[in-house]
Amino acid sequence: MAEHSRDYYEVLGVDKNADDATIKKAYRVLAKKYHPDMNPGDKTAEEKFKEASQAYAVLSDPQKRKQYDQFGPAAFENGGGGAGGFGGFDFNSADFGDIFGDIFGDIFGGGRSRAANNGPMKGANLRTQVRVTFEEAVFGCEKEIELTLKDTCEKCHGTGAKPGTNPVTCPKCGGKGQVVFTQQSLFGTVRNVQTCPDCGGTGKIIKDKCPDCYGTGYIARKKKLQVSIPAGIDNGQMVRLREKGEPGTNGGPRGDLLVEVVVSRHPIFQRQDYNIYSTAPISYAQAALGGDVMIDTIDGKVVYNVKPGTQTDTKVRLKGKGVPTLQRKDVRGDHYVTLVVQVPTGLTASARDLLKQFDELTGDSLHAAEKHADGKEPEKKKKKGFF
Repeated sequence: MAEHSRDYYEVLGVDKNADDATIKKAYRVLAKKYHPDMNPGDKTAEEKFKEASQAYAVLSDPQKRKQYDQFGPAAFENGGGGAGGFGGFDFNSADFGDIFGDIFGDIFGGGRSRAANNGPMKGANLRTQVRVTFEEAVFGCEKEIELTLKDTCEKCHGTGAKPGTNPVTCPKCGGKGQVVFTQQSLFGTVRNVQTCPDCGGTGKIIKDKCPDCYGTGYIARKKKLQVSIPAGIDNGQMVRLREKGEPGTNGGPRGDLLVEVVVSRHPIFQRQDYNIYSTAPISYAQAALGGDVMIDTIDGKVVYNVKPGTQTDTKVRLKGKGVPTLQRKDVRGDHYVTLVVQVPTGLTASARDLLKQFDELTGDSLHAAEKHADGKEPEKKKKKGFF
């Protein structure tokens, strides 16, 4: 018997106020990790398993837990934790049996599902992609996609059996779709349930298969489907088409078709969340003097009044000119525009002279402003023009 020097709550890694479900879940993890069948010959794992089992045997029983909280582990030493089974624990109890049945189901690839496998089951989901333009993603659109889907076989009407014949009940599982087997383990006899290997869980055997679908009950055909792309959808997001996926089994519904939206890059606009970002060129004169400039937006060109003395890389906000939200089309993000001052090139001789005069005037004005600011004559600097 392992010594109980550690607190039972600490052993299971739970709080003292943990509910029964939390305690059971914690023990299940430890039992699966340390039980001897998973760690043959490992004495350390065996001791940890015993310790966890002792803790669970006490904390899972309301009366024993109350005693433990009052007197500590001493109240359950010398076999006080439970009679029978491995190390003084009653592994034949319903609670332990349920846990170990789950564990052995995990280990041996089976399961302890209480629901019959041959009941109606939903089909698997399918995935595909559709490409849209930046504008289509912003404002929404209708797209047609083509893909191969399974349809019910017209010859056998989905039974998979040759016309004139019918599937028969599986003799191995008696039509249940599951088989039960028992296994002897360190804990005693463990009962396990697994999918019937003969019928694959359907409960039926097809002796004479349909020549068109080869017993599957389905024929693969190319189909065209309409996909409604909602306004505001972003790259990588999904549109779900209900019951357009794989067929279900035993009368179950079809799975869904998940359509991933791939948004093409835009030459001007970039998107982040529901906001749009772009740059707009303005002339040297517009930056200096101010005035109206035309800016491209997703809604078309808009007029923006540039303030005099605007510097390059100035960012302006066009409120409500961004992307509509998926929840409400009338609520939109903003459009942020970076104004970039364009330096003139290819100037005529007269334009060069005018710019030189402008540079001299602005240089003298700057010189006077600097002198006026501190009352001293600033150091003479070589004037810099555009050329």
